[in-house]
Amino acid sequence: MPHFQTVLFDLDGTLIDSVDLIVDSYHHVYQVHGLSPRSRDDILAGMGTPLRVVFGTITDDTGEIDAWIATYRAYNLTHHDARVRAYPGTVDMVNRIKAAGHRVGLVTSKNRLGAARGLALVGLGDTMEVIVGADDVVNPKPHPEPVERALNQLGMPAETCLFVGDSHHDIHCGRSAGVWTAGVTWGPFDRRHLEMVVPDYYCDTPEELVQLTGAASRPGELRLEA
Repeated sequence: MPHFQTVLFDLDGTLIDSVDLIVDSYHHVYQVHGLSPRSRDDILAGMGTPLRVVFGTITDDTGEIDAWIATYRAYNLTHHDARVRAYPGTVDMVNRIKAAGHRVGLVTSKNRLGAARGLALVGLGDTMEVIVGADDVVNPKPHPEPVERALNQLGMPAETCLFVGDSHHDIHCGRSAGVWTAGVTWGPFDRRHLEMVVPDYYCDTPEELVQLTGAASRPGELRLEA
C-alpha cells in the first residue's frame, strides 16, 4: 500500500448528500423550459460533470444553456441549505485525515462558490487547502486537468496522491492524472457501478478511507479490496 501524502475529495455523492436535490433541480429545469423529462438514472449518469457539459448534450445553443443553468442554480440554491447534509462520518473522516498531516483538497464539477457553500454548510468550510471547481478549469472531469491543477497548487506529486470519488468520472479523472483512486459506495453508486472503471481501492465506509490513508487514530479491522 502506498504512503499517501495528499488526499483529494470529490464533493457531491462523496462528502455531502445532495443527490436528491440535484435530481430535482434537473427535473425543475426540464419542466420550466419544456424539455423532455429524463429518468433519475439518466440524470445520475451525468453526475460528476458540469452543468454546461450535461446541457450541451441536448443543444449547442449557448443562450439556451445559459438560461437552463440559471434556472437550475436558482432552484438549487433556494433549497440547498434545507436539503443538503454530510454523509454520516464524512466530516470526522476529513478532519482526521487532515489532522494526521495529509494535504487535503476538493476537486468538484460544481462551480467554486457552490462548492464552498456546501462545505461551509456541513462544517468543512476551513478544511480544504485548495478548491478546484468547474469554473477553474478548461477541461472538467473526467479530464485530468482538475486533479492536476489541485496538485500544482499544493506543490505535491501525483504518485503519493489519492483521489476519492463516487462516480466513474472521478475514477477516470484520477487515473488520467496518474494518482491513486478510491471509489466510495456510500453515495448514489454501488460497487457494480464502480467495478466498470476499476478504482485502485473500494471504501464502503468513511472509517475504511481513514484507515486506507493511514490516518486512523485507533486500531480497527481494515476491509479494503484493491
